[in-house]
Amino acid sequence: MKLPEGYAERKGITLPKNVVCKLLKLIYGLKQASRQWYKRFSSLLLSLGFTKGHGDQTLFVKPVGRDDFVAVLVYVDDIVIASTTDIKATKLTAALKQLFKLRDLGCKPSSLPMIPNLKMYKEQGDLLEDRKQYRRIVGKLMYLTITRPDITFAVNKLCQYISAPHTPHLAAAYHVLGYIKGTVGQGLFYSANADLTLKGFADSNYGGCLDSRRSTTGFTMFVGDSLISWRSKKQHTVSRSSAEVEYRALALASCELVWLSVLLRDLRVNTAVVPISFSDSTAAVYIATNPVFYERTKHIEIDCHTGRDCLDVGLLKLLHVNTEDQVVDILTKPLFSPQFEHLKSKMSIQNIFQCT
Repeated sequence: MKLPEGYAERKGITLPKNVVCKLLKLIYGLKQASRQWYKRFSSLLLSLGFTKGHGDQTLFVKPVGRDDFVAVLVYVDDIVIASTTDIKATKLTAALKQLFKLRDLGCKPSSLPMIPNLKMYKEQGDLLEDRKQYRRIVGKLMYLTITRPDITFAVNKLCQYISAPHTPHLAAAYHVLGYIKGTVGQGLFYSANADLTLKGFADSNYGGCLDSRRSTTGFTMFVGDSLISWRSKKQHTVSRSSAEVEYRALALASCELVWLSVLLRDLRVNTAVVPISFSDSTAAVYIATNPVFYERTKHIEIDCHTGRDCLDVGLLKLLHVNTEDQVVDILTKPLFSPQFEHLKSKMSIQNIFQCT
């Protein structure tokens, strides 16, 4: 045994020869543990041909060939490996696993932001001890929804458990991260097409919240083929039927369409065609276009008749759309992969790494 490297005698105290220290903690808790680990790990990287960075002593870089390189960043016992080619990073990881016990923290790519038919509720699983981690992840995902409407529903669902997140909620957040990893280059594509027709799609998921039994409403707004506005939101009250849920969604979409048409006029954008609202609910369309359905609507609040009022004065046109082409389904419920990809293409979401 010997004194750890860097240990110095205190002023006025002389230590006897060959003195040792009594170990009171595990080596992981010692101040010298990180230094000894860094010394061993850095010597290994240097033997593998890496060079230490001048700007950061914890950065190691190894050139491979003419244009490729591998970079390793060390922070205590956390290691980040990056490379211009996946093969080089995989080989380095395999070499390190032969000498050290490593755990790969990289998430696996996923093709969907949320598992279809996933049931989530508040008192589910164990309460997280570190709730800040969950809130940091969800907070960053909220900013990403500005350019990624395909994760809007999943993030909206995760936000509902931010006050008391449980283990299944964190697993769902990790699943969204896996989807983002698999679709890094994905985003909105705005066409140069001269079509300036204002179109809106509205839909709802009846009783989707298992805690409150309230429904989720979503809408998407297009100028031509370009998506310019979208929302996924839980309704304020419990609805008595699926027709009422869809009717409330039409009211919300109608307000957005009217506001966007006014905004376009302020920007000197002349749209000769009346804005069109699409719904896949024939019952909601009939209620909005036919005031005879009094028995089915007398319990609905007055503000929900906004869509009917807009139709009466000619501010918008209401049409029916098939359920398989209802793009707002992507904002109201988790979907299986074929339907999810089909609706995503209709929202002009493209991946720059997959474009031909």
